[in-house]
Amino acid sequence: MHGDEPVEYEPVSVKAVLAEMKDTAELLIDLSYSAVLHGSPDLAAEVLTLESRMDVLQLQARMSVMMAARSPEDVEDLAPVLGMVGAAEKISNAAGDIAKVVLDEVGLPEAMRAALPEAVETLVRAPVTDDSAYAGQTLGDLNLETETGVRVIAVRRDQATGKQRWITNPDRETTLRAGDTLILRGYETGLQTVYETAAGEPYESPEAPDPTVADLERAVDSIVLMKNMSELAVDLAYGAVLFDSRGVAEEVAELEAEVDALKSRFEAWTLQAAARVDDPVSLRGLVHLASATEVISDAALEISEGVLRGLDAHPVVAEAVEESDEVIVRLVVTDGSALANTTLGDREVKTQTGMRVIAVRRGRDAGEHGDHNHDESGGDSEDGDGDDDGEDGEWVVSPGPTTTLRAGDVIIAKGTRAGAERLSELVGAPEAFDVD
Repeated sequence: MHGDEPVEYEPVSVKAVLAEMKDTAELLIDLSYSAVLHGSPDLAAEVLTLESRMDVLQLQARMSVMMAARSPEDVEDLAPVLGMVGAAEKISNAAGDIAKVVLDEVGLPEAMRAALPEAVETLVRAPVTDDSAYAGQTLGDLNLETETGVRVIAVRRDQATGKQRWITNPDRETTLRAGDTLILRGYETGLQTVYETAAGEPYESPEAPDPTVADLERAVDSIVLMKNMSELAVDLAYGAVLFDSRGVAEEVAELEAEVDALKSRFEAWTLQAAARVDDPVSLRGLVHLASATEVISDAALEISEGVLRGLDAHPVVAEAVEESDEVIVRLVVTDGSALANTTLGDREVKTQTGMRVIAVRRGRDAGEHGDHNHDESGGDSEDGDGDDDGEDGEWVVSPGPTTTLRAGDVIIAKGTRAGAERLSELVGAPEAFDVD
């Protein structure tokens, strides 16, 4: 345990703790990689704060599980729950290791920010001052995402007790308060407006020096791809457990193997680049980053391992995934619905609903096995170039704007509950559909 906060047993809901651990782990991945890509000590510091919170959560979860086990049968049923707790803890520790690359100055090319693709959004930490126009307003009232293109992905709130509370994936009902720290995601122009309104001072984008490492863009592209693949693996792992889907779990295993291969290629590039720079130590952090990425993908595989082995997940696990701040849903595209025979890009699914389609299985009545189809650009459902091919029963993972949806396709998507309702209306299937 990295923090010094005392932890005593108290009656807490295992379901609630698991849900918070899931949301926290996903936020940690996002923040840690963004801290590296943008060279941001502020974001890295937030990662360590969240990592300390995760330490408390995992102890609470373990104590609650032990209290709930009253027989050998209970032990067998609850063992997978402990496995999920351990996997979330591994993700947290790996994210902390990534953040320390920035904070401890382990070694990163200073020009990484300059090599970022334009399509990559920036994460920024912004305090809400006492006289900010945002103080006392709900996110629904402010409508920031529509007005500025900037989304508040998390809020850190200092409480009167001296402890901090994290609100991950805040929704329209979330009221911002003076003293809150906002984690913002968006592009430069919108961020400047939102940051200045929140903090009362201009946002100054850090100047990136000229690259001193040849082909640095390739390294940055690999980091973005590793981030997207590890995030996708974790999302799919929770989806596999929630829907007890062996097909989805097998995709997690495929992604884990791909991350391993990507790590090897990335390490080879780093060693080759070290021979061409004056200070090879300046690249040491890239090796740390590759290792931490592998740990995250391994943890995702651990989450879905019970499904692969045919073990029944404890009901509390699925309930925790369902009740987390960001929900994962599966829906079937019905004949004649708004999404039938159109592409994700044409319907602007992510923009219109806020939901990210992370996987599509072709065909209502097809089997669960088949070739998988990854978007090697690393983009998500509105940014990548996922193929619209795929025979019945095949999984299309991380589909892109050109992916065509057909009647009978099953989609797995992630986002807010309100977004899930809007997506449900588009596919014409308010009820869940059994992917297996």
